[in-house]
Amino acid sequence: MSDGCCSGQLDVAALEAEQRRVLKSVLVINLSTFAMMVVGAILSGSSALLSGSLDNLGDALTYAMSLAVVGAGYAAKARVALFKGFLILGAAVAVAVQIAWRLTDLETPIFETMGLFALLNLAANALCLRLLHPFRDSDVNMSSVWECSRNDVIEGFAVIGAAVAVWVFDSGWPDILIATVLLLLFLRSATRVLREAFRELHAEPAS
Repeated sequence: MSDGCCSGQLDVAALEAEQRRVLKSVLVINLSTFAMMVVGAILSGSSALLSGSLDNLGDALTYAMSLAVVGAGYAAKARVALFKGFLILGAAVAVAVQIAWRLTDLETPIFETMGLFALLNLAANALCLRLLHPFRDSDVNMSSVWECSRNDVIEGFAVIGAAVAVWVFDSGWPDILIATVLLLLFLRSATRVLREAFRELHAEPAS
């Protein structure tokens, strides 16, 4: 029984060490992508790219918090997941404000610049999702992190689609449309993460 107990402890320790390693990697990737996307949004004048940059910043903060609670109890992980949900909700509000501002002065983004940065963003987000995939069902902490990363990949394809549509129609409306779709995606994801976090908190027995 002692050997079984030690083996279980080693397995948990190894899992937590692997989670920390992966979270550090995706944190660095998202901070770098955030800076890149801000530059791309400014150069291209794209709302969709700016939405993506805000999402990457929120994800970087999410990964940092997730890293801090690896190995913590269910209640701590649920509280961090709750905060992540509110971060996603905050990103949605920021995107809504940016869309409203763009509607007052609609311009056509530079699709070549928009498309290039969208492709780089998709590649970075796909790498993050691949790194996180093995841990997607580990616990509420890693599950919410994987949820954020999956949204990023969907967002990456959406922004590339927006860049193509801007080129085809020579209009800023596809950019606004995709930014609006991303807004709805953020709201849906925030609802899911918050619901799961509240469920975990209520399920945690009082100490």
